[in-house]
Amino acid sequence: MGELLKITELRTAAENKEILHGVSLTVNEGETHVIMGPNGAGKSTLGAAIMGSPEYSVTGGTISFLGENITSEAPDKRAKRGIFLSFQNPVEIPGITLSSFLRSAYEQITGERIKLFAFKKLLNSAMEVLQMDAEYADRELNVGFSGGEKKKAEILQLLVLKPKLAILDETDSGLDVDAVKTVSAGIKAYKEQTGGSLLIITHNTKILEALSVDRTHVIADGRIAAEGGAELIDEISANGFEKFI
Repeated sequence: MGELLKITELRTAAENKEILHGVSLTVNEGETHVIMGPNGAGKSTLGAAIMGSPEYSVTGGTISFLGENITSEAPDKRAKRGIFLSFQNPVEIPGITLSSFLRSAYEQITGERIKLFAFKKLLNSAMEVLQMDAEYADRELNVGFSGGEKKKAEILQLLVLKPKLAILDETDSGLDVDAVKTVSAGIKAYKEQTGGSLLIITHNTKILEALSVDRTHVIADGRIAAEGGAELIDEISANGFEKFI
């Protein structure tokens, strides 16, 4: 497996306050990494920084993807490289249907036109994995969607766009048990269909049960406080984050 993402001594700030204090980690092709830590530790900031969010400024360190330095690249260029970020609170976009949004995103990221019939076949297949009613394709993006429906729509994007690296930022937040199972099935399908890499930011270990975790990173106070394999998840589930703070 080749190196996919390499973060070296990354420092980020927002409103003149440093949030990440020299974070380093490497994700290889096909690996599944988990980011855990207490609230306010900097987990979501890390995901946003990898995606190039303008909300955070990089004050030190580098982000490399497939061997190229992307530290200063715009988010749309990172998306075209194959980086995907799901949001904790997906936004509503009135006037644009879920289907139109996904078809446009697919064509922009791949740089290829896709015929309507072929796209509908791709979309319907992905919706079946998530047990989503076909009518959702014609609804305005996230408008009137429940929290669970919005999260399913995020995973639907993942299955349609098939990125090389998917960063899932607390995709399981606020979901009931059945919805977590459905979202987990979608994430598992992404892995099986693409062999892509995952960087999962989560508090809920239930979403990880169907996945083989290669590496676990604990972030506390903007730093990597601990690293290990899947066994570290079990330790945190049993004892919490107190020893890392």
